[in-house]
Amino acid sequence: MEAKRVVGKEELEAAFRIRRTVFVEEQGVLLEDEFDEHEEQAVHILVHAEGQPVGTGRVRMVEGVAKLERICILPAYRKHGLGKVIIRALEEVAREQGATSAKLHAQTHAEGFYKKLGYTTASAVFMEDGIPHVLMVKTLSEA
Repeated sequence: MEAKRVVGKEELEAAFRIRRTVFVEEQGVLLEDEFDEHEEQAVHILVHAEGQPVGTGRVRMVEGVAKLERICILPAYRKHGLGKVIIRALEEVAREQGATSAKLHAQTHAEGFYKKLGYTTASAVFMEDGIPHVLMVKTLSEA
């Protein structure tokens, strides 16, 4: 299982379908909140399983820091290590763009997952789209 950068409209639409399924349909995020003005400037990642796109995420630079966002995997493909594949691919893009640190807003249920990947909690719990989150940060190594 490998994560690849989204190239072209068809792949971007596949990433959007996954996000719509997970965030809008499953978690109740408003459609207008899920898709924003940063879609075009962000680098999007897709991960495939069984020949189908099943997970996605995006990264963009915010004030010199890589911000990992919209990380999700379709329910049937969770707990198979795909999240780690997505995070590593997003961090690789971040390093290529010159980032030495990364941040993300983790849903609190996923905080332990990100800690295993080297992220540290850097805030109290806050609400985002009606879901509890924490800010997590990580220093990115050279490779």
